Amino acid sequence: MIDGVRNTIVAAATAAVAAITLGLTTAGAITNGEPDGKGHPYVGLMMAVGPNGAPSGACSGALVSNRIFVTAGHCTADAASARIWFDADVESGWPDNGFPFFGEASGTPYTHPEFDRENFRYRDVGVVVLDEPVNKPRYASLPELNQLDSLATQRGQQDVTFTAVGYGSQGMKPDRADAMLPTRMLAHPKLNQINSGRTGDYSMLVSANANTGGTCQGDSGGPILSGTSDVLVAVTSYSVNPKCAGTNGAFRMDRSWSLNWIIEAFSDYL
Repeated sequence: MIDGVRNTIVAAATAAVAAITLGLTTAGAITNGEPDGKGHPYVGLMMAVGPNGAPSGACSGALVSNRIFVTAGHCTADAASARIWFDADVESGWPDNGFPFFGEASGTPYTHPEFDRENFRYRDVGVVVLDEPVNKPRYASLPELNQLDSLATQRGQQDVTFTAVGYGSQGMKPDRADAMLPTRMLAHPKLNQINSGRTGDYSMLVSANANTGGTCQGDSGGPILSGTSDVLVAVTSYSVNPKCAGTNGAFRMDRSWSLNWIIEAFSDYL
Protein backbone atom coordinates (compact mmCIF):
# COMPACT_ATOMS: atom_id res chain seq x y z
CA MET A 1 0.00 0.00 0.00
CA ILE A 2 2.75 2.45 0.94
CA ASP A 3 4.63 1.76 -2.30
CA GLY A 4 1.44 2.32 -4.27
CA VAL A 5 0.83 5.67 -2.63
CA ARG A 6 4.45 6.69 -3.20
CA ASN A 7 4.16 5.85 -6.88
CA THR A 8 1.02 7.96 -7.07
CA ILE A 9 2.83 10.85 -5.39
CA VAL A 10 5.75 10.63 -7.82
CA ALA A 11 3.40 10.64 -10.80
CA ALA A 12 1.34 13.53 -9.45
CA ALA A 13 4.25 15.68 -8.37
CA THR A 14 5.93 15.45 -11.76
CA ALA A 15 2.76 16.09 -13.77
CA ALA A 16 1.43 19.10 -15.60
CA VAL A 17 3.37 21.87 -13.83
CA ALA A 18 6.47 21.29 -15.97
CA ALA A 19 5.93 24.08 -18.51
CA ILE A 20 9.10 25.36 -20.21
CA THR A 21 9.46 28.86 -21.53
CA LEU A 22 12.46 31.01 -22.50
CA GLY A 23 14.76 28.27 -21.22
CA LEU A 24 13.22 28.55 -17.75
CA THR A 25 11.41 25.79 -15.89
CA THR A 26 8.75 26.05 -13.22
CA ALA A 27 10.09 25.57 -9.72
CA GLY A 28 9.14 25.05 -6.14
CA ALA A 29 10.57 22.36 -3.88
CA ILE A 30 12.92 23.39 -1.07
CA THR A 31 16.52 22.13 -1.34
CA ASN A 32 19.28 22.31 1.26
CA GLY A 33 16.70 23.48 3.77
CA GLU A 34 15.31 22.27 7.07
CA PRO A 35 11.93 20.96 8.24
CA ASP A 36 9.53 23.81 8.98
CA GLY A 37 7.63 21.96 11.71
CA LYS A 38 4.87 24.27 12.94
CA GLY A 39 6.68 27.41 11.80
CA HIS A 40 4.36 28.41 8.96
CA PRO A 41 0.97 26.77 9.49
CA TYR A 42 -0.61 28.80 6.68
CA VAL A 43 1.61 27.21 3.99
CA GLY A 44 -0.13 24.36 2.22
CA LEU A 45 0.44 21.67 -0.37
CA MET A 46 -1.96 22.06 -3.30
CA MET A 47 -3.00 19.43 -5.82
CA ALA A 48 -4.46 20.89 -9.00
CA VAL A 49 -7.39 18.87 -10.35
CA GLY A 50 -8.17 18.79 -14.07
CA PRO A 51 -11.60 19.05 -15.68
CA ASN A 52 -11.79 15.24 -15.70
CA GLY A 53 -11.41 15.12 -11.91
CA ALA A 54 -7.93 13.62 -11.98
CA PRO A 55 -4.92 15.06 -10.06
CA SER A 56 -2.79 17.06 -12.50
CA GLY A 57 0.04 18.77 -10.59
CA ALA A 58 1.38 19.51 -7.10
CA CYS A 59 2.26 23.02 -5.90
CA SER A 60 2.62 25.03 -2.71
CA GLY A 61 0.98 28.24 -1.56
CA ALA A 62 0.01 30.37 1.41
CA LEU A 63 -3.19 31.50 3.06
CA VAL A 64 -3.54 35.28 3.35
CA SER A 65 -6.95 34.84 4.99
CA ASN A 66 -9.07 31.87 6.01
CA ARG A 67 -10.52 31.66 2.47
CA ILE A 68 -7.74 32.93 0.13
CA PHE A 69 -4.81 30.72 -0.82
CA VAL A 70 -2.14 32.42 -2.97
CA THR A 71 0.02 30.32 -5.29
CA ALA A 72 1.64 30.55 -8.75
CA GLY A 73 -0.40 31.20 -11.86
CA HIS A 74 1.06 28.23 -13.71
CA CYS A 75 -0.33 26.06 -10.89
CA THR A 76 -3.93 27.24 -11.37
CA ALA A 77 -4.04 27.94 -15.11
CA ASP A 78 -5.37 24.54 -16.20
CA ALA A 79 -7.09 23.50 -12.98
CA ALA A 80 -10.82 23.09 -12.57
CA SER A 81 -10.53 22.73 -8.79
CA ALA A 82 -7.91 22.30 -6.11
CA ARG A 83 -7.30 20.19 -3.01
CA ILE A 84 -5.03 21.50 -0.24
CA TRP A 85 -3.27 20.01 2.79
CA PHE A 86 -1.81 22.23 5.50
CA ASP A 87 -0.22 19.66 7.78
CA ALA A 88 1.10 17.11 5.31
CA ASP A 89 4.26 15.67 6.77
CA VAL A 90 5.87 12.24 6.80
CA GLU A 91 6.33 12.42 10.57
CA SER A 92 2.71 13.35 11.28
CA GLY A 93 1.12 10.35 9.60
CA TRP A 94 1.84 10.80 5.92
CA PRO A 95 0.73 9.29 3.60
CA ASP A 96 -2.48 8.29 5.40
CA ASN A 97 -4.17 11.65 4.80
CA GLY A 98 -5.76 11.04 1.43
CA PHE A 99 -3.16 12.64 -0.83
CA PRO A 100 -3.63 13.27 -3.70
CA PHE A 101 -7.37 12.55 -3.69
CA PHE A 102 -8.91 13.88 -0.45
CA GLY A 103 -7.63 17.24 0.74
CA GLU A 104 -8.06 18.92 4.10
CA ALA A 105 -9.55 21.79 2.09
CA SER A 106 -10.87 22.29 -1.42
CA GLY A 107 -11.58 25.30 -3.57
CA THR A 108 -11.93 27.04 -6.91
CA PRO A 109 -8.75 28.22 -8.67
CA TYR A 110 -8.35 31.57 -10.43
CA THR A 111 -5.42 32.80 -12.50
CA HIS A 112 -4.27 36.38 -13.09
CA PRO A 113 -6.15 37.67 -16.17
CA GLU A 114 -2.86 38.62 -17.87
CA PHE A 115 -1.19 35.25 -17.31
CA ASP A 116 0.45 34.01 -20.51
CA ARG A 117 1.53 30.38 -20.88
CA GLU A 118 4.18 31.43 -23.41
CA ASN A 119 5.77 33.76 -20.85
CA PHE A 120 4.38 32.40 -17.60
CA ARG A 121 6.72 34.30 -15.27
CA TYR A 122 5.31 37.68 -16.41
CA ARG A 123 2.09 37.37 -14.34
CA ASP A 124 2.70 34.14 -12.48
CA VAL A 125 0.15 34.40 -9.69
CA GLY A 126 -2.98 32.43 -8.92
CA VAL A 127 -5.55 32.21 -6.15
CA VAL A 128 -7.70 29.41 -4.77
CA VAL A 129 -10.90 30.51 -3.04
CA LEU A 130 -11.58 27.84 -0.44
CA ASP A 131 -15.03 26.32 -0.19
CA GLU A 132 -14.94 26.60 3.60
CA PRO A 133 -12.79 28.72 5.96
CA VAL A 134 -9.55 27.20 7.22
CA ASN A 135 -8.69 28.77 10.54
CA LYS A 136 -5.02 29.10 11.47
CA PRO A 137 -3.28 30.87 14.37
CA ARG A 138 -1.89 33.35 11.84
CA TYR A 139 -1.77 33.98 8.10
CA ALA A 140 0.65 35.41 5.58
CA SER A 141 0.10 39.10 4.86
CA LEU A 142 0.24 40.95 1.57
CA PRO A 143 3.17 43.37 1.14
CA GLU A 144 3.09 47.12 0.72
CA LEU A 145 3.01 48.52 -2.79
CA ASN A 146 6.52 48.39 -4.36
CA GLN A 147 7.99 47.24 -1.05
CA LEU A 148 10.91 45.42 -2.72
CA ASP A 149 12.13 48.41 -4.74
CA SER A 150 14.17 49.61 -1.78
CA LEU A 151 16.33 46.49 -2.13
CA ALA A 152 17.52 47.32 -5.65
CA THR A 153 20.80 48.82 -4.38
CA GLN A 154 21.42 45.95 -1.94
CA ARG A 155 21.25 42.90 -4.21
CA GLY A 156 23.99 40.36 -3.65
CA GLN A 157 24.46 41.32 -0.02
CA GLN A 158 24.32 38.44 2.44
CA ASP A 159 22.06 40.34 4.84
CA VAL A 160 19.22 40.66 2.30
CA THR A 161 17.56 37.31 2.85
CA PHE A 162 14.12 35.80 2.56
CA THR A 163 12.33 32.75 3.90
CA ALA A 164 11.21 30.29 1.23
CA VAL A 165 8.68 27.68 2.35
CA GLY A 166 7.34 24.78 0.31
CA TYR A 167 6.70 21.08 -0.21
CA GLY A 168 8.26 18.57 -2.55
CA SER A 169 11.38 16.52 -3.06
CA GLN A 170 14.59 17.54 -1.34
CA GLY A 171 16.49 17.13 -4.61
CA MET A 172 16.43 15.50 -8.01
CA LYS A 173 16.40 11.83 -6.95
CA PRO A 174 14.30 9.92 -9.52
CA ASP A 175 15.50 6.58 -8.17
CA ARG A 176 14.00 7.23 -4.72
CA ALA A 177 10.23 7.38 -4.45
CA ASP A 178 10.47 8.36 -0.79
CA ALA A 179 12.32 11.54 -1.81
CA MET A 180 8.96 12.75 -3.15
CA LEU A 181 7.09 12.27 0.13
CA PRO A 182 6.24 15.87 1.04
CA THR A 183 7.40 17.54 4.20
CA ARG A 184 7.06 21.28 4.65
CA MET A 185 10.55 22.72 4.42
CA LEU A 186 12.12 26.16 4.61
CA ALA A 187 15.30 27.84 3.39
CA HIS A 188 16.77 31.35 3.58
CA PRO A 189 17.87 32.41 0.08
CA LYS A 190 19.51 35.79 -0.44
CA LEU A 191 18.66 38.40 -3.04
CA ASN A 192 20.73 38.18 -6.24
CA GLN A 193 18.92 40.47 -8.68
CA ILE A 194 15.91 42.75 -8.76
CA ASN A 195 14.80 45.51 -11.19
CA SER A 196 17.37 44.27 -13.70
CA GLY A 197 17.32 43.26 -17.33
CA ARG A 198 16.94 39.62 -16.36
CA THR A 199 14.15 40.14 -13.84
CA GLY A 200 12.18 42.97 -15.35
CA ASP A 201 9.99 44.80 -12.85
CA TYR A 202 7.89 41.72 -12.10
CA SER A 203 10.32 39.16 -10.64
CA MET A 204 13.53 38.77 -8.65
CA LEU A 205 16.35 36.25 -8.60
CA VAL A 206 17.36 34.60 -5.33
CA SER A 207 20.14 32.19 -4.43
CA ALA A 208 19.88 28.41 -4.49
CA ASN A 209 22.92 26.75 -2.99
CA ALA A 210 24.07 24.62 -0.06
CA ASN A 211 24.71 27.67 2.12
CA THR A 212 21.36 29.42 1.78
CA GLY A 213 19.11 26.68 0.47
CA GLY A 214 16.77 27.27 -2.43
CA THR A 215 13.89 25.97 -4.49
CA CYS A 216 13.57 23.34 -7.21
CA GLN A 217 11.12 21.59 -9.54
CA GLY A 218 8.17 19.94 -7.93
CA ASP A 219 5.66 22.31 -6.34
CA SER A 220 5.85 25.95 -7.38
CA GLY A 221 3.84 28.71 -5.75
CA GLY A 222 5.34 28.53 -2.27
CA PRO A 223 5.74 31.84 -0.44
CA ILE A 224 8.88 33.95 -0.43
CA LEU A 225 8.62 35.87 2.84
CA SER A 226 10.42 39.07 3.74
CA GLY A 227 13.23 38.24 6.16
CA THR A 228 11.77 36.02 8.86
CA SER A 229 8.38 37.74 8.79
CA ASP A 230 5.01 36.55 7.45
CA VAL A 231 4.94 39.18 4.69
CA LEU A 232 4.40 37.48 1.33
CA VAL A 233 6.61 39.50 -1.03
CA ALA A 234 6.83 36.90 -3.84
CA VAL A 235 5.86 33.39 -4.90
CA THR A 236 8.32 30.79 -6.16
CA SER A 237 8.05 30.81 -9.93
CA TYR A 238 10.91 29.49 -12.06
CA SER A 239 14.29 27.82 -12.02
CA VAL A 240 17.14 29.20 -14.13
CA ASN A 241 19.21 26.03 -13.84
CA PRO A 242 17.43 22.71 -14.52
CA LYS A 243 19.44 21.16 -11.67
CA CYS A 244 18.08 23.82 -9.28
CA ALA A 245 21.49 25.25 -8.41
CA GLY A 246 22.74 28.82 -8.40
CA THR A 247 19.75 31.09 -9.00
CA ASN A 248 15.96 30.79 -9.00
CA GLY A 249 13.21 33.25 -9.82
CA ALA A 250 10.24 34.49 -7.81
CA PHE A 251 7.22 36.46 -9.01
CA ARG A 252 6.75 39.70 -7.08
CA MET A 253 3.60 40.23 -5.04
CA ASP A 254 4.37 43.87 -4.19
CA ARG A 255 3.48 45.21 -7.64
CA SER A 256 0.13 46.86 -8.39
CA TRP A 257 -0.92 44.14 -10.85
CA SER A 258 -0.58 41.51 -8.12
CA LEU A 259 -2.01 43.47 -5.20
CA ASN A 260 -4.87 45.15 -7.08
CA TRP A 261 -6.06 41.89 -8.61
CA ILE A 262 -6.18 40.06 -5.29
CA ILE A 263 -7.60 42.94 -3.26
CA GLU A 264 -10.25 43.94 -5.81
CA ALA A 265 -11.26 40.53 -7.14
CA PHE A 266 -11.36 38.73 -3.78
CA SER A 267 -12.21 41.48 -1.31
CA ASP A 268 -15.18 39.53 0.07
CA TYR A 269 -12.80 36.83 1.34
CA LEU A 270 -9.87 38.87 2.68
